[in-house]
Amino acid sequence: MNEITYTQNGDYLIPDIELSPFEAKPLGKYGRMRRSFLKEHNPILFSDLVLSEQLFPHLWEIDETAHRRVEQLMTELLERNPAPDKQTHQMAWVQHMNSLKAQAEESVLSELVYNL
Repeated sequence: MNEITYTQNGDYLIPDIELSPFEAKPLGKYGRMRRSFLKEHNPILFSDLVLSEQLFPHLWEIDETAHRRVEQLMTELLERNPAPDKQTHQMAWVQHMNSLKAQAEESVLSELVYNL
């Protein structure tokens, strides 16, 4: 085990701890939802991921997988349930596409984001 060194700051000893450098890329919608879910419903796993510096790689993976899965499900649902003509029935087309997106997201959220 590595020995921890300390720096004296006034009357306090502060451990010399550094985080490993990692790529700073933004966290998407599903990654943020996963982080919130873990923090609220599984704080032990959340703390373990934070302490092992695996939280953000885990969240990025969940986010990327969820985005790909939603796109794939949208394509499959659109093939099974074709949308009305966008030129003549704009509101019906928007309603149909929103319905398909909601179905795809519901599936992805239960499979990936809210899964322990």
